[in-house]
Amino acid sequence: MKVLISVDMEGISGIVHPTETNPDHYDYVRGRAMATAEANSVIAGVLDADPAAEVWVADAHGPFRNLLPEQLDRRACLVRGKPRPLGMLGGLDDRTDAVLLVGYHARAGCGPAVLAHTMNDGILDVRVTGHSMGEIGLNTAMAGHLGVPVVLLSGDDRACAELRDLLPSAVTVAVKQALGQSAAVALHPEEARERLRRAAAEAVTRRADVPPLALVGPLDVEVDLSAPFMVDLATLVPGVSRAGGGRTVAFGAADFGEAYRLVLLLAQLATIKPG
Repeated sequence: MKVLISVDMEGISGIVHPTETNPDHYDYVRGRAMATAEANSVIAGVLDADPAAEVWVADAHGPFRNLLPEQLDRRACLVRGKPRPLGMLGGLDDRTDAVLLVGYHARAGCGPAVLAHTMNDGILDVRVTGHSMGEIGLNTAMAGHLGVPVVLLSGDDRACAELRDLLPSAVTVAVKQALGQSAAVALHPEEARERLRRAAAEAVTRRADVPPLALVGPLDVEVDLSAPFMVDLATLVPGVSRAGGGRTVAFGAADFGEAYRLVLLLAQLATIKPG
């Protein structure tokens, strides 16, 4: 069995503020240590269920260089750095049997939800065939495009609900209850890690009960951007056009793999500042 664990930071127990997830801020050192510890708990749970499992961990927050390699369970491989194929799902392929999303957050516009956003501050919403999708939906559908189920998610209660709306049979672990964008009632980190270890073992054991989220193409995609100059940049990409409202671009995709890659590109373009 090959398992991919994708680790974000905003949904880690105890994290509620950008200073804990931003490498330029003072609380980041503690935040990355907490994220590494939760990743280790999930690795341990997978290996409790299947000691022979091949475990890959994708560092999936910001610069993709957050998890502490020297503190990560040595039984796992670490996918680190960017840019890379499939972004937050680096390491995913058709050999993968299950994906686990750790430390994830709700999509932009949800609330109350801790540090809710979609990819970066430049993207306000992504709609695939009219359905709003944040990082949880986009990554779950990309895994599903390759026939791989997302069997577990951890984060705040709103993030857990977001996955259950897509895959009711997936296992979720709410490590905190959101009070707002930067406030929550959080489990003690050790309690969160114990729950994650048990849940990871359960999730991979019954992975056959969770269907992949497969969105059949062709697909119509709309992306709302936060500034007009981002729209100007986006429309330089062949196939991307302006849509209604002045901040929206649209494109068609033959399948979800194509849609996912183009959304990743638009998210990167949205980080460019005007000259």
